[in-house]
Amino acid sequence: MLKQVNEDLILQEIHAIRKYQPRCGGRKLLIMLQPFMQEQKILMGRDAFFTLLSNNKLLVRKTKRSVHTTNSNHHFRRFPNLAKDFKPMKAHELWVSDITYIPLKERFAYLFLITDAYSRKIVGFHVSDDMKVSSAVVALKKALYQKPTDTIVMHHSDRGIQYCSTEYVALLQQNNALISMTQSGDPLENAIAERVNGILKTELISSYYNTVEEAALHISRCIIIYNHRRRHSSLNWQIPADVHKQKGPQIKRWKNYYWTPKNKEIPMQET
Repeated sequence: MLKQVNEDLILQEIHAIRKYQPRCGGRKLLIMLQPFMQEQKILMGRDAFFTLLSNNKLLVRKTKRSVHTTNSNHHFRRFPNLAKDFKPMKAHELWVSDITYIPLKERFAYLFLITDAYSRKIVGFHVSDDMKVSSAVVALKKALYQKPTDTIVMHHSDRGIQYCSTEYVALLQQNNALISMTQSGDPLENAIAERVNGILKTELISSYYNTVEEAALHISRCIIIYNHRRRHSSLNWQIPADVHKQKGPQIKRWKNYYWTPKNKEIPMQET
């Protein structure tokens, strides 16, 4: 009887959390529930917790990518990968950029993201119904607007045409930014940006929207939740907005669940 009562209490808290993080994963839920479980004097281990999620059909399923957003077949200059061995020690030292698709009712919209690699805070974004350079520039201008004028940031991206374009590169150079790009199609070379995309799409963003305007409004709210509520294992379960004000190395609390060839480097990876 007591076990059932405790499970009901935990399920209520899970539903409360998932009101603003609809697809929050099991490991993160267990961390977020610790203060509540301690207050209620509930003892439940990881295996029992995941069994509870499974029995109530609350496990999160992974989504499959079906749209490519990188076009590197162009004549613009490609820049070397400066971020490979660089470890930021404070905010606005390294930004990572990427584009992800957003399903609409009959087509796709696109989300342009710029994330601070130190704090994992999204510092610039734009939702558009096209993949034009001008859309990428809007996200970049938002990030530059909040950057302290005396800091020199390294901007890391893939070699897509948006990031290599004359207009985008010129804006970075005008703001004294260092330009870094991946050297192959391996997503691990831009792993933080790829991971942020995955978090948003699996935990916060809806599976599809009717219009680009509806998508833009909801995604803006999702990014506020991501920046100010979502805890990261790569930040010792802290919130990006809080870490953005800190300095120094961050303690990681994550495992690499992906098999990689022996001796292969895994730069800029987090979970």
